[in-house]
Amino acid sequence: MTSMDWSVGRYEHTATQLLPAAEVVVERAAPAMGEHVVDVGCGTGNAALLAAGRGARVTGVDPAQRLLAVAREQATARNLEITFLPGEAAALPLADASAEIVLSVFGVIFAPDVKAAAAELARVTAPRGRIVLSAWIPGGPISQLNRIASEAVMRALGAPAGPPPFPWHEHEALSGLFGPHGFTLGLEEHQISFTGASASEYLDTESDTHPLAVAGRAVLEPRGEAQAVRARSLEILQAANEDPDGFRITSRYVVATAQRA
Repeated sequence: MTSMDWSVGRYEHTATQLLPAAEVVVERAAPAMGEHVVDVGCGTGNAALLAAGRGARVTGVDPAQRLLAVAREQATARNLEITFLPGEAAALPLADASAEIVLSVFGVIFAPDVKAAAAELARVTAPRGRIVLSAWIPGGPISQLNRIASEAVMRALGAPAGPPPFPWHEHEALSGLFGPHGFTLGLEEHQISFTGASASEYLDTESDTHPLAVAGRAVLEPRGEAQAVRARSLEILQAANEDPDGFRITSRYVVATAQRA
């Protein structure tokens, strides 16, 4: 949900990995038959498809046209009627109070203007509606990898370090964000595992498919800096590996539920 082009790489691979989290978010949202559900940052449609399968009326919103096309294909293949629209978290193409449920599975957390995005989610949520979103808890190997790559890209571009990211995983921060819009917050922690044949295989697959990794390589490889980042990343993954016969790491995340009175 940023100016980052999430169409690069093969986000489809990432979406498959994140499906268990989408299942948790939709389960917590518990859409009823006929309720209007909006999936913000829907990507290839994980949560949108699950909600539609429960009988909800679903609208998926994402800035990446290629991912919307993939989501439409999946909906058609499953005989589900879902509306997919281009749009940003801070400018949703929806009417005021038009959704009983607004979902975002690791989507809105990438919005560059946090307050504007929260205001938009609140704007489209109906009275007594709810917002359910997932956000990563900092720490752990994936968080370390992302930080190393981001810092390397910023150095390569000569860009100054940005402000610290908004703590989407913290109850107090989320209450401060959504409370003024009339929501009360609940927060619960979950975890998800990422696996591969080996740490090296996992890292290479992510490097070739994940949009953030592909975009980072495009900056680092011409400068001859990609290999150093890969070597450090591999060290982190090998140290964190939980499976002596293969590869598995675990990341922690929260599911936040904002309920409007």
